[in-house]
Amino acid sequence: MEKELSLTESFPETEDDKTSKLYITESGFPIVGIGASAGGLEALQSFLRNVSGKSGIAYILVQHLDPTHKGYLVDILNRETDMPVLQVTEGTAIEPNCVYIIPPNKDMSLFHGVLYLFEPVKSNGLRLPIDFLFRSLADDLKQQAIGVILSGMGSDGTLGLKAIKEGGGTIFAQDPVQAKFNGMPQSAIDTGLVDIILPVEELPLRIIAYHKNKSIIAKPEPDLVNKDRNSFEKIINLLRAATGHDFSLYKRTTIYRRIERRLGVHQIDDLAIYIRFIQENPSELQVLFKELLIGVTNFFRDSEAWETLKVKILPKLFSTNDQNQTLRAWVTGCSTGEEAYSLAIIFIEALELAKPQGNFSLKIFATDIDQDAIEKARQGFYADNITADITPERLDRFFTKKANGYQIRSDIRNMIIFATQNVIMDPPFTKIDILSCRNLFIYMTTELQKTLLTLFHHSLNPDGVLFLGSAETIGNLTDIYKPLEEKTRIYRRLAANPNNGLFQITPLRLSYSIDNPKADITQAKTQMHVINLEDAANQFIMQRYAPAAVLVNNKGDILYTSGPIGKYLAPAAGKANWNIFAMAREGLHSNLSKSFQEAVHQDKSITLKNIMIIDTNNDEKMATDVAIQPFAAPATLQNLVMIVFTDVNLPAKTKGTHQTKLSRNSKDRVVELELDLEKSHQELQNLRREMKSSEEELVTAYEELQSTNEELQSINEEITTSKEELQSLNEELLTVNYELQTKIDELSFANNDLKNLLESTDIATLFLDKALCVRRFTEQTTRIIKLIPGDVGRPITDIVTDLCYPELAEDAQEVLRKLTFTEKSVAASDNRWFLVRIMPYRTMEDKIDGIVITFSDITTSKILEASLRKQQGMLEKQIINKDKKINGVKKKTESRPQGQQNTKVNDT
Repeated sequence: MEKELSLTESFPETEDDKTSKLYITESGFPIVGIGASAGGLEALQSFLRNVSGKSGIAYILVQHLDPTHKGYLVDILNRETDMPVLQVTEGTAIEPNCVYIIPPNKDMSLFHGVLYLFEPVKSNGLRLPIDFLFRSLADDLKQQAIGVILSGMGSDGTLGLKAIKEGGGTIFAQDPVQAKFNGMPQSAIDTGLVDIILPVEELPLRIIAYHKNKSIIAKPEPDLVNKDRNSFEKIINLLRAATGHDFSLYKRTTIYRRIERRLGVHQIDDLAIYIRFIQENPSELQVLFKELLIGVTNFFRDSEAWETLKVKILPKLFSTNDQNQTLRAWVTGCSTGEEAYSLAIIFIEALELAKPQGNFSLKIFATDIDQDAIEKARQGFYADNITADITPERLDRFFTKKANGYQIRSDIRNMIIFATQNVIMDPPFTKIDILSCRNLFIYMTTELQKTLLTLFHHSLNPDGVLFLGSAETIGNLTDIYKPLEEKTRIYRRLAANPNNGLFQITPLRLSYSIDNPKADITQAKTQMHVINLEDAANQFIMQRYAPAAVLVNNKGDILYTSGPIGKYLAPAAGKANWNIFAMAREGLHSNLSKSFQEAVHQDKSITLKNIMIIDTNNDEKMATDVAIQPFAAPATLQNLVMIVFTDVNLPAKTKGTHQTKLSRNSKDRVVELELDLEKSHQELQNLRREMKSSEEELVTAYEELQSTNEELQSINEEITTSKEELQSLNEELLTVNYELQTKIDELSFANNDLKNLLESTDIATLFLDKALCVRRFTEQTTRIIKLIPGDVGRPITDIVTDLCYPELAEDAQEVLRKLTFTEKSVAASDNRWFLVRIMPYRTMEDKIDGIVITFSDITTSKILEASLRKQQGMLEKQIINKDKKINGVKKKTESRPQGQQNTKVNDT
């Protein structure tokens, strides 16, 4: 078996990557899919004429053929090439240096190097056999797929090219200028996904060169890993400087495949040369940036998931939300808008299916990093081949048929706000009910996926819905998401544990790290093994030899204990309190409190010697040394204090007999001293009680201050959260403002076009509403009807006119009633005549909203008509007079004798 080597071996591949290369690794030769229409025969002949019979490539050719006629394409193309040209039969195995042609009235797909035939399924009378083949190429060959579009009409192949591009394949297209029919090549080029555009006779050599160049690139070198990693970092750095977007946490294999494809396109066999090429051609960075975005999608991808969303998920949202509520949705990575429009359509259908009480609506925020894709999404216009993904019922209801495509209806379009946003860097939208992030995680590392899922948790409302792609999961974040439909990757947001850090949400700032993930995992496992051994050894030492110790924070709260601390600390009566000052035994408390504060404030180590500790339970005393050590490093132990207790052995008591005898005088002195000692002891006890009371008061004050501090911290967290929400709200307002500004600009352009159109026709036009009040008029109208700008809104019957047309209002009402137009010639002052045409005013939604009246000046025609009528009368009068003369002559001739008549006749 021939092994394929690739630049991507510099980084580990997933199992999916290995599976996708299964067939191409075994076969060792590339497969090229070629699409053309029935008018592309000349292009096919020219293409095969320039293909070498030993190129080592297999060619699959799909042409739009008449299903009722026998195909002669095999015989025609056999004359153009030395390679065998074969018409495909069921189960044909692909071999190199062969051309395979689709039979008439069949669809064809590739599976593990074998071609299979299917009966065509027509969608609205439109067959798309090229899309059918290209999609199977993308599924079977992944990044090894090559698609070629030649001369043809329509847009067949465009969706298939998107699938090839998404899988990392390469796309070639014939130059539309040279193509006999440029519809198919131009449709493919308009997507922005075509890699190479050339005349058809140059395409074969370029495809062969591309394949050979990839083989050169794939040759292994001893220092391939380190050299490629450095070059990879440089390219990522150049991309970030040129576009402002950091791809360092995207999957390295995906990025490497895109770079590898660009190397093949430019026939460059070294990454260092490609980096120099980028620096000399900045436009290449923009092309590579577009390659990495992989903006490929289609309507209702994974139809089963969409059906589940409509039938099960959305009805639950309706039942758990208040009536008359506007639900909010966020579609991340929306590309050219198909996902967002699909969600809007599904929402409308779910409303009709569930029929909830109240008036629910949906506002969708659709975002993407690609500005060009967002512009296309805003237009809402798609090619004819979307019929492969949308049912005829949905096409008829939600789309309007236009030339060469379909336009989304305005009511669906108005549900969506499109905006450019980097989901990794920019603030997120908040208070979202439905968050769709489909087929975006598959290009990102696990760490970035987890971070974004945490960010989405912050964006979603309680019980909000997260909608992922079929190849994506929530990983181990099962504590914040619950699967509603595991098979369709639909999840419900759960309330987060406050201790898991999910509430510290800020826009991400990616670290620039290009380390080997596999090496990191191995290193982590090794470190974990060492740490476990160290823990076991340290535990043994602490149990056998280490003194008793307590780790506290700078407030004295106990965080960790080691050794027998019961001799020095005891739980205080009442509510549990794990503060060391409350638990210190008698004799330790006063000394420890003062020294602890001094050690913390001055950040120095303090040791207390021979502290006498009294155990009140058995009235025993013991001496101990207490060491107080604040931590400044490492970072994990900053602001913590370690207190270590070390027992001190007291000298043994000496026994003996006191033989000194006191005199009588000294006995009185002893009694006096004993009384003084008792008094001092009582004063000391009172002082201790007062100190204890003061200490308790101080502890109470400290607890109140601590409570106040916690409240302030809580308020600070709320303010931070409010700030983030305001930032997100500001982002939404900016997005809405931009959308409105775009609509205003479009409206301004349309208004200017309408004004210029009306002025250029030089036809007086008057627009009235249903009440026959003036809505708009052109400048020419003021020469007929005495209108000024202030007359807008006034009834037309109140305005003076030069027309002799008193029944104008009646005719207008008649047009509104019958919805048919009328046309009359009407005289005006100054001997002018006008052709008055009254028509209903129809909106884009096919509603009647008034009247349009046009006044065409026909004065010249009327003058010519009058002149012609006058000349006609004169001619008729002359003819009558002439007839009278002839009749008179005849009568005179008849009254004369016969001879005179003959003479007269002869004379005549």
